[in-house]
Amino acid sequence: MTEVTVLGAGIIGLTAAVRLQQRGARVTVVHDTATLDTVSAVAAAVWYPTHTDPQPRVRDWTRRSYAEFLRQADAGVPGVLLRRTRMLVRADLPWWAPPDATLTAHELRFTAPLAEMDVYLPWLHERIVDAGGRFVRRHIEDPALLLSGTPVVVNATGLAAADKDLYPVRGQIVLVTNPGLHESVRDEHNPAGITYVHPRRHDVVLGGTFEENRSDTTPDPGETAAIVARCTALVPALREARTLTTRIGLRPARHGGPRVEAVTTGRGRIIHAYGHGGAGMTMSWGCADEVASLALGAG
Repeated sequence: MTEVTVLGAGIIGLTAAVRLQQRGARVTVVHDTATLDTVSAVAAAVWYPTHTDPQPRVRDWTRRSYAEFLRQADAGVPGVLLRRTRMLVRADLPWWAPPDATLTAHELRFTAPLAEMDVYLPWLHERIVDAGGRFVRRHIEDPALLLSGTPVVVNATGLAAADKDLYPVRGQIVLVTNPGLHESVRDEHNPAGITYVHPRRHDVVLGGTFEENRSDTTPDPGETAAIVARCTALVPALREARTLTTRIGLRPARHGGPRVEAVTTGRGRIIHAYGHGGAGMTMSWGCADEVASLALGAG
């Protein structure tokens, strides 16, 4: 049984850990940030390849992840929902459109998986523990330091990875009470700012912002008001909603796209898996498949 250490406990690290266990590895997850304090926990976590290029690997990861979330929703996995989605489109059908997508009068309709991260991430954590995995709270400056105790390390540290091509993208969202909404609505290219309304079971995620190279995490009251105004104009039923809280997350974006590759050293192998920007949930399971293959060989 191969020993693998996964460094990082966000959505990329946890899904990789699950896939590694399914392939027979003994997994330890090392992290210095609690899962519910990661940027993954802040994310709206709706399947949508926002700000991604149609690279062949990205296409494959998004397709695999979409299929996995559909399977999980059908199986009743905690926190996984399916939402009919209406998206305003000012161009042709986007490259990532799922099989059931239809485009009529510049309005794209499709089914989008959604993960309520405050439920879904703990479910992943519990699944890893139930399969014999361990979680160790420890700060590690360099993933290579872990190779003294394990032959394979998965580096899923997001913005903490030592990579000059990484940069933060600040995102602000607003959570409001759900006045009875069940359909997601998105206007990615609204001139006033990216606008999306994603209803969950007990609240609605309103967004948002996409501010490159901004790393402060203090909510902006003016931006909160602007987000609520844009979303209410898009979905008037939100006039009946009450604001619950505002959250900030720093997306781990990377020039050139996500880095998912194996580096072999004299002491073992490091599988780098970071830089997914705002599409970590969207690529997670497909990326985990590739990480497992890189760590354990094809199969």
